[in-house]
Amino acid sequence: MEDSLYEIVRVRGLPALDSRGRPTVRAVVETRGGRGYALAPSGASTGEKEAVELRDGGRAWKGRGVGLALARLETVVAPALVGLDSRDQAGVDTTLAALDGTPNKSFLGGNTTTAVSMAVARAAASTSGLPLYRYLGGPAARLLPTPLLNVINGGAHAGNPLDLQEFMIIPVGASSILEALRMAVEVYEDLKSIIAERYGKQATAVGDEGGFAPPVSRAREALDLLAAAVERAGYTLGRDFLLGLDAAASQLYRGGKYVLEGEGLALDRDGLLEYYESLAAEYPIAYLEDPFDEDDWEGFREATKSLGGRMLIVGDDAYCTNPRILERALREGVSNAALLKVNQVGTLSEALEYARLALHSGLRVIVSHRSGDTEDPFIADLAVALQSGLIKTGAPARGERTAKYNRLIEIEAELGGAARYAGRAPFP
Repeated sequence: MEDSLYEIVRVRGLPALDSRGRPTVRAVVETRGGRGYALAPSGASTGEKEAVELRDGGRAWKGRGVGLALARLETVVAPALVGLDSRDQAGVDTTLAALDGTPNKSFLGGNTTTAVSMAVARAAASTSGLPLYRYLGGPAARLLPTPLLNVINGGAHAGNPLDLQEFMIIPVGASSILEALRMAVEVYEDLKSIIAERYGKQATAVGDEGGFAPPVSRAREALDLLAAAVERAGYTLGRDFLLGLDAAASQLYRGGKYVLEGEGLALDRDGLLEYYESLAAEYPIAYLEDPFDEDDWEGFREATKSLGGRMLIVGDDAYCTNPRILERALREGVSNAALLKVNQVGTLSEALEYARLALHSGLRVIVSHRSGDTEDPFIADLAVALQSGLIKTGAPARGERTAKYNRLIEIEAELGGAARYAGRAPFP
């Protein structure tokens, strides 16, 4: 194929709505031989070290407009990218960083750089005639990730008194992504029925990520609901399904203590670790994300030392998909897994560097959505491309979540007999 076909000939931006109905940036990149698009997601529980979204302020869109971001995309970004080779992802992203000129993408906005960077990758894949996962991951990209499905919400994602932010079911006993999703949907439906029976139908409304937010205050109550749903669906907890938690503990850290209001607890680091240890002794928890404040790396180390042999201890807010932060974390032995969100760092190249660094150092990588996401299924292809074996993209409900699951089903069908499902393998 002629190299000139990969030349970027047009870059433009459009406003779009995310899953909360808030404005976001849609970037469209055209080459001489193809076209790509991408939409930037947005988080609610965000780390202090994340790339900054560029918002307009003022009254329109309640201050969340992206007019300034789109203007800078059209006037600053587009002229600089036209003429570049879309295959040179690192070169494109280095150009974006130079145009921005800030340490946190605050001039162009991480929402702008994320959308443009991902759209360039899609345009190059389109030009090459390859699906995105194959373009990014090569012929070895055939591992379908085990999904971590957030089916009960708490913390910043819900209005109930539940302190921990996410309670997940993990279908490790499946043999394919399609079977995994069937199993998960069956449990999800039975969970809805159990919640309605115990708390009334009004308790089955879903939150930002498709999970239910029942009026429970203690983690054990939520975990017992999951256990009951797994059993009612005809599966065995510990064999067919494992469980996962996202504590989002930065949201709990106040005045030197971890305050779990729903539990009536105010714990120091050791006390919170004992709390997690007690849950792990009672339930088959295989995944624990952000168990301590993002700056409490000693807490992360202690959790990894105590629990890392039986579960993934995952850094999200602590790392913010930043390769430089991860380098330090690796030196200090902070965790055994790392979450990846492209918009946390603002370009695909930096996210890929982060993934390679983690994987080559023996850490598990979990490719993740955001609570304010879009119908763009980019991360489904990315998880397969990285062969990470794990994806976190919400409950099997709401279109912005099911778009990722539907894309994984499609990829599995495309791969046919070459496809493999990660299942239990990514877990200790």
